[in-house]
Amino acid sequence: MKLGYNFYQQDALTVAKELLGTLLVRELEEEKIVCKIVETEAYLGAEDKGCHAYQNKRTDRTEVMFNSGGCVYIYLIYGIHNLLNVVVNSKNVPEAVLIRAVEPIRGIEMIKKNRNIKSDKRENLTNGPGKLSQALDIDRGLNGYNLVTGDKLYIEQEETEENYELVCSKRINIDYAEEYKDKLWRFYIKNNSFVSA
Repeated sequence: MKLGYNFYQQDALTVAKELLGTLLVRELEEEKIVCKIVETEAYLGAEDKGCHAYQNKRTDRTEVMFNSGGCVYIYLIYGIHNLLNVVVNSKNVPEAVLIRAVEPIRGIEMIKKNRNIKSDKRENLTNGPGKLSQALDIDRGLNGYNLVTGDKLYIEQEETEENYELVCSKRINIDYAEEYKDKLWRFYIKNNSFVSA
């Protein structure tokens, strides 16, 4: 079952934890790709020096973060990697959750094609935010896309809930965020081989 607005309109820390174990679904013309979310990072808007919307900074790029939770925020880093974030919380509370890594469940051959990889080592296909966006053919054309009403990209609850141990750690590559670089706002499933680092 698709996750609804009630889920996405919670705070970023709650959503980042609760997204673990859910299924990220990408419907392409050729195939449906399904992956389990195994790693996330929370970004807490106005207070968070690691967040693009720190101090409620509104730009063309960050404007989508000020929407009500339930859409995606996709931005480019290093000029090559599109990163997939889920906008959460209430309207004008610019919080988001970065999807850092996923475990492929269905559509592995399409993932390999999208990544231009022939190797059968599945762990390297989607173990990082840039890799997963390439694997699922996600780019800035989907920025602002509605995860609740849309059918090309959405997140659903797994039919049978799996028990796993949650690990909290520092977020990755945000040394510029001063004291916020030390916040334990990265979450992942312990011992999952698809986690990025």
